[in-house]
This record gives sequence, structure tokens and C-alpha cells, in this order.
Amino acid sequence: METIQMSGQIGSLDKGGLCRLALTDEDKQMRDLFVKWLKEADLAVRFDDFGNIYGRKEGTNPTAAAILIGSHLDTQPEGGRYDGILGVLSSLEVLRTLNEQPIDLERPVEIVCFTNEEGARFEPPIMGAGGLAGVFEKSFIFNCTDKDNKTFGEELERIGYKGSQKNRIDGIFSFIELHIEQGPVLECENVDIGIVTGIQGMNWLEAKVIGQADHAGPTPMSMRKDALAAASKMITEIQQIVTEQDTEATATVGRLSLVPNSINCVPGEVTFSIDIRHSDDRIRKHLHSEVLQRISTIAVIENVQIEVKEIWETDSSHFSQELIDCMTEQARLLGYSTKKMISGAGHDAKYINKLANTAMIFVPSAGGKSHCQEEFTEEAAIEKGANLLLRIVQKLAGGDK
Repeated sequence: METIQMSGQIGSLDKGGLCRLALTDEDKQMRDLFVKWLKEADLAVRFDDFGNIYGRKEGTNPTAAAILIGSHLDTQPEGGRYDGILGVLSSLEVLRTLNEQPIDLERPVEIVCFTNEEGARFEPPIMGAGGLAGVFEKSFIFNCTDKDNKTFGEELERIGYKGSQKNRIDGIFSFIELHIEQGPVLECENVDIGIVTGIQGMNWLEAKVIGQADHAGPTPMSMRKDALAAASKMITEIQQIVTEQDTEATATVGRLSLVPNSINCVPGEVTFSIDIRHSDDRIRKHLHSEVLQRISTIAVIENVQIEVKEIWETDSSHFSQELIDCMTEQARLLGYSTKKMISGAGHDAKYINKLANTAMIFVPSAGGKSHCQEEFTEEAAIEKGANLLLRIVQKLAGGDK
């Protein structure tokens, strides 16, 4: 809890949240502190060419594949104090605890802090884990730019965390990521632990609606090409499409801009994002196709043009049944209630799942709030999540006797 409190002072906002975008000065400050903590825990520290930071505790068999635990330390522009951060700092506490106990582990254990999970500064998200898993080419990641046209590669080098490719972790035995739920289910159902069975697939799109900017007074309603009026109908239609599908499907318009953005002007151009998610890739792709068809039809009816750019697509992930069973059993032994659940949010585990057996632990989020300053998780819930993580690491690394 002390490390969480100290983390909460770096990039702090007025309502208790954090702004610690990837590869900013605030991110560097947090990374520097994290590296200091790793060294104080007698862990061997290194960082790879994507800026992912590792701390390694050797096992009795140093050639064995490592147990990897961790998450990320970057945040949204108005993010909370726990998203990703809890997974990294609970993993640090696990390693500190293992150092304090006379426990011999056969397998090495490594903690990782992945770079740019949030995608709030450089899109798409989950870059550090995605680069490691070969989902993104290194040149693509390094050439991604932020709104100020600064590249990922330049900023990584500027803050001093551009490591070498040889430092990438190799031969992962299992990866376990502890995370806040970021939704209301566990709290509402009074469940201690969410055992995550997989992550939904996602599509990110950007739609640009092009009409005609005109004066709000002299231009008759019947003669307008109002891009915002057309976009409003499209957004409503998108919501309707997913509501008709099933209770799991989601579609979100989370970003919108308009030109000329003046009170007495008919909007001539509107750009908005579309986020579509489902754990069944067939359903998600059907929704994607249906959304494109219906908004194109609205554009014709409203006499405007539409351009759609595909920003990002990722298929659903399904985690290791062996690890899910292990987590379920260890939680039972600890006396914790559990619920198996699909994650609607993307996580580093999504891409590391391509490299090794992977699973996730969720702990409750107060009010289901996340990606906001009000994000909060009770200390008792954090302790349960960290205890379960410790037990699983001991079990997998051969120190559960």
C-alpha cells in the first residue's frame, strides 16, 4: 500500500487520479522509482528495446523458463491509481515476500512493467507486450506519433529507457496478470476474485462525416448538409445494432470532434471513434460489417459523405484452462469466493497469451469505475488479490511445499 501511495504522487491530479502518459517525464519518474525498488529487492534489472522493464529473481534451476508477473504503470489522461499499477506493485510485493521467506523456487520469477499499455498517447494500445509477442513490427511501434508529432522511438530514447533486443524475456513458462476488474460485477455480486477466462476481441474505427459548413441563420433547414445531425443518427444506430445482438456485445463512441465547432455555424465535418467488442470473433466481425453498412446508408439518406478508417483490430483471447483451474483451487484454499468472467477491456495478457500459458486475476473496482479519477479498490481486496498471486507463483515455480 505504501508503494501504491508513492506511485499516486507521480502525475497526480486534483481529484486523486493520475495523468502519467507513456514516455512522458512523469512516466520516466515512475520508471526510475520502480527500478530503484527492484534493485532494493535484489532483483536483476534490465529493459528491452521496447522499454519493457524486468526484475528477475533466480530459481534453483536458472535454465528453467520463468514465471512472469506484472502489468503496466502508464495511465489515461485522467486515469486512476490502480489500473495496471496494482498488477505491477502487487507483483513487486510478491517478490519482496518471497525474499523474506525461506522458500526455494525451482523456476526463476520475473516481474515486468510493459510500455504503453493504455494507448492514450501512442495508438494502438498494448504496444510493449504487442512488440514482444510479434503482433507489431518494431519499425511500426517506433514510428508511431503522438498529437505533437513526437515519435515513440524518440521519446523512449529521450527518457533513457531504450534497451536492447537481447534483453527481451525468452522462454516464459506462465504469465499471470493481476488487475482491477474495471467494471461493477464483482462488487455487485460480492465476489472476492474474478478468474478471467479470456479477453474480448476489438475493432477500433474512425469515421469522418463530411457535409457543408454554413451560417446557422440564413441557411434553411431543408437545404443543409449538417454533418453533426447525420453523425448523431449514425451514433444512435450503432447503439441500436449492438443492443439487438446480445447482452455481451458493446459499441462505444468515445471521441468526437467537429469543424468549424462554432455556435452559429452548421457543422461541416464531424469525426468520431467507434469501439466494437465481443468474445466471439464471428459475432464481432458481423457487428463491424453491420455498422459500416448502416452508417453508409445514413450518409446517403442525409446527403453527406463518409470516410471510415480502420485504426486497430484484435481477435479475442482465451486463457489457459490449466492456469484457470490452478487459480480456482488456490482461491478455494484461501477461502476466497470466485467468479469466472470474460474481460471486456484489453490487457497486456492478451498478447503475452501468444507466447505462453496466461491467466488473469481480477479484484473488485468500487462502483465499477475505471479510466477516471474516481477509480478505487479496497485495501482488503488488494490483499486478497496479492495473496492469490503469491500462492500461484509458489505453485507454478515449485515452491509450494
